[in-house]
Amino acid sequence: MDLPDDLKPAVHGWLAHDPDPVTRAEIESLLAAKDLDGLHARFDERLVFGTAGLRGELGAGPNRMNRVVVRMAAAALVRHLLAQGKKRPSIVIGFDARRNSRVFARDSAAIIASLGGHAIALEGPLPTPVLAFAVRRLAADAGVMVTASHNPPRDNGYKVYMADGAQLIPPHDAEIEELIANSSLPEADIAPPSAGGHIEKYRGDIIREYLEAVLGGSLPDAGVSQLKVVYTPLHGVGRDTFVRAAVRLGVAPFVVPSQAEPDPLFPTVSFPNPEEPGALDAALALAIERDADVVIANDPDADRLAVALPHEGSWRALTGNEIGWLLGSARIAETAGPQRLVVTSVVSSSMLSKMAASAGIRCEETLTGFKWIVRPAIDDPDAQFIFGYEEALGYAVNDVVRDKDGITAAIAFLQTMAKLRAQGLSPWDRLDQLAKEFGRHINRQVSIRFDGADARGRMADRMQSLRSIPITELAGQRVVSTTDYLAHEGQQKSDILRYDLEGPSGKQGQSGKPGGGRIMLRPSGTEPKLKVYIEVIDPASDTVLDDLAVAVEGLLS
Repeated sequence: MDLPDDLKPAVHGWLAHDPDPVTRAEIESLLAAKDLDGLHARFDERLVFGTAGLRGELGAGPNRMNRVVVRMAAAALVRHLLAQGKKRPSIVIGFDARRNSRVFARDSAAIIASLGGHAIALEGPLPTPVLAFAVRRLAADAGVMVTASHNPPRDNGYKVYMADGAQLIPPHDAEIEELIANSSLPEADIAPPSAGGHIEKYRGDIIREYLEAVLGGSLPDAGVSQLKVVYTPLHGVGRDTFVRAAVRLGVAPFVVPSQAEPDPLFPTVSFPNPEEPGALDAALALAIERDADVVIANDPDADRLAVALPHEGSWRALTGNEIGWLLGSARIAETAGPQRLVVTSVVSSSMLSKMAASAGIRCEETLTGFKWIVRPAIDDPDAQFIFGYEEALGYAVNDVVRDKDGITAAIAFLQTMAKLRAQGLSPWDRLDQLAKEFGRHINRQVSIRFDGADARGRMADRMQSLRSIPITELAGQRVVSTTDYLAHEGQQKSDILRYDLEGPSGKQGQSGKPGGGRIMLRPSGTEPKLKVYIEVIDPASDTVLDDLAVAVEGLLS
């Protein structure tokens, strides 16, 4: 096949440097089929650091996750740390159970050592929060977690943490991306360790160290031990860590047998995200069989938490915001001190800020992603971080792990349930109390997926077109203000649009207070889709959510 000039050097160069026979064969197959669209899709763009690091479909070329891309990312990370003055940078490496995760971790360690760095390889597979913990625990200069979290089975990813234990933020991400873009393709054979570089296989029990740090001196809890818990790791890596944590509190959870073992194919779910319809079906069936009190689910790398509870004769999964309200109110109630800090994302519910104001403590709103949610506490050493959350099932209930942590959040939820039960209350009762005190907040998320070539470019065009349209009303509610986060400065600048609503004209909410709320739109940082977040407070009717969702989808069509 005679390749066009814009593809020829990239494709042939890749074939000459790719150490993986599978991805080499993929390119050769595309060449044999004369599939220019497939080649352009792989070579016209490159993966960049989004909300949670590099993430994309496994395959050949710079716009896919593969061994060449991983080696270039590892080399760029080492060079970035060297430029920061780290003479022999230490980087701790973890990986989950997805396809190629172990290989990507092994290649990363070899590259780090070849450039004079100290690679600390954790035994795995293991949960993402354990790696995040290990960065500070082992006083490393950086950390790498090979994971695509809850993405489809075809994906993998590469999360990078800095010495503070938090994920990479600007300008470090842009500097590493520039190093990748300006570097030549690595040789297929990695050079041996140089300049004192070496690989250390960590011999300690990092999960035991993590559990001791996050649980402290926790002993069996009589209240928690009475709970009947069904647990699913959704074919991921959370089971062993969660079970070890639960047993410390006196709970022996019923683990869903069909989803207990790590499996990169995720055979029992169409999409391994506990938010997706059907993902919890097997767990709910076991909960009914066992007459359980609660279903606990982690996503495949165990950094997210989902919860389902019996409700009016059936079972219902809590929303991410509802879990956040319950955990946040519990953390506020069980802590003290004027320096307490809670943090949430701009697209999560506004209720946490009202709880904080009522308690006289500080609440910060950040951009989406835990790399931002943990930042206010890092930037303010006097702050006492007690809780952070985002509505996409991400929670931090302490400052030990500076990332979302589905394991410790799950334990905290069980402890909260036990305390409520001791007061004769269920989590649903507590949610009703919060609604009466702070207003009933109802939320809806809508996702519009973009497939095919240049998906992200088409998403950007759609967002830009919205900026050119003056929107004054949506579904009968007046838009009282529009905020474009691209106009912000510093860490609040992002591709987000916010529309604040006055509420239905002349109507009062169900509590007698004025209605209102807001709609926010942003491109996903990990998947090719636009996300829409709708919140309405004390609406006269719940149908307003449906009306607003239809109105927004009309704008985006």
